[in-house]
Amino acid sequence: MYLKGRKALITGGSSGIGLATAKLFASHGAHVAITGLDEEKLGVAREQIGSGTLAMRADVRSLVELAELRNTFDRTFGQLDILFANAGVAFGTPIETTDEARYATLMDVNVKGVFFTVQAMLPLMQSGGAIILNTSWLNQVGTPGLSLLSASKAATRSFARTLSAELLPRGIRVNAVSPGAIDTPIRKRDGDTEEAVRASNEKLAARIPLKCLGDAEDVANAALYLASDLSRYVVGAEIVVDGGFSEL
Repeated sequence: MYLKGRKALITGGSSGIGLATAKLFASHGAHVAITGLDEEKLGVAREQIGSGTLAMRADVRSLVELAELRNTFDRTFGQLDILFANAGVAFGTPIETTDEARYATLMDVNVKGVFFTVQAMLPLMQSGGAIILNTSWLNQVGTPGLSLLSASKAATRSFARTLSAELLPRGIRVNAVSPGAIDTPIRKRDGDTEEAVRASNEKLAARIPLKCLGDAEDVANAALYLASDLSRYVVGAEIVVDGGFSEL
């Protein structure tokens, strides 16, 4: 077990990559806490992850709720060893039709949420702690209609470097995992039929060098590496899990 006895918090842990990572961390002996916005999904996820899981509703855009999250985690687990700032949103933002509200939603979750999640939980972290940020292959390419999503993930990639420099004197490592096209619920937009999602996935898979979408577990495995002592000499790095999409 790579994480035996360690205390881990995963934001956005009720589905997709967050849930897969929570399950994997728990299977390696970690005490796991997750956050999300949907109480019902949080309850289902808690059962799937296992007994002892702490599931808390928290909006990463709210500094008040992040402070409450820290206090609840502190009362339950005390020291925080692993933070996976995974919560995020993904949608298109065409330059001619994107309004200020849509801009604010995306940036507040993906940039503000990541920064202040780290800030809120930092007092519970000691030397030897690991912080993992969730970026995206989009920060390395230019994709029409996804300018704000790409920019938000580029900002998160920058956090992995700058926060590494800031927190390294405290013995806390910061790294990032960069998912490509991963088959998770976030790929289904409101109104999409199962057939439409399947057709979209097949079209996208044809463009990926490995000719398939990744699974949430593929990203979870990378997060496990960054959370464990296996990566003790890795700082400020980004592990790209995209089937070669951004490289070839």
